[in-house]
Amino acid sequence: MVFVSLSSHFRNSCMKRLLIITHLCVLNLTIYAQHDGHQHDSQTVVSEVISTPVADSSLVLKEEIFDFGKIPQGKPVHHNFGIVNAGSLPLKLINVQASCGCTTPEWEKDKDIAAGESSIIKVGYNAASEGPFTKVITITYNENQTKQMTIKGEVWKTPSASAPSNSALNDLKD
Repeated sequence: MVFVSLSSHFRNSCMKRLLIITHLCVLNLTIYAQHDGHQHDSQTVVSEVISTPVADSSLVLKEEIFDFGKIPQGKPVHHNFGIVNAGSLPLKLINVQASCGCTTPEWEKDKDIAAGESSIIKVGYNAASEGPFTKVITITYNENQTKQMTIKGEVWKTPSASAPSNSALNDLKD
């Protein structure tokens, strides 16, 4: 009985594998047949690539990473990232998005940056919790192109109270 059960299981397993392989072969032949019907000679492909207009990827960051170093907790800091339009077409910043709410980018939203001109993206960071941080800011420009810049640093915990009184200070007055 055990032998018959194992034999039946083996047969079912082989049939399933054979069925899957057959389906994959048919799918492969279908894809190949569709691809074969739309062949282009190399000259046509080259002329299509040359005649297709390419978006002008012209945004250049003057720096990609800024390190604030050690900053006190609870004291917001800012840095201005310089950008340049190194292309020949106007540059439009669509959005500047930070990776979290503690980082706030500011930029001229309605301004097109002409070829050769520069602009600034001001990035603020509110150091709410202590420890090292790294935040990514993504710039979306000219419809669908993106670049990223990064801020980083380390937040040190500020004392919760003012400095303790020093009783020895009275000895200095005498």
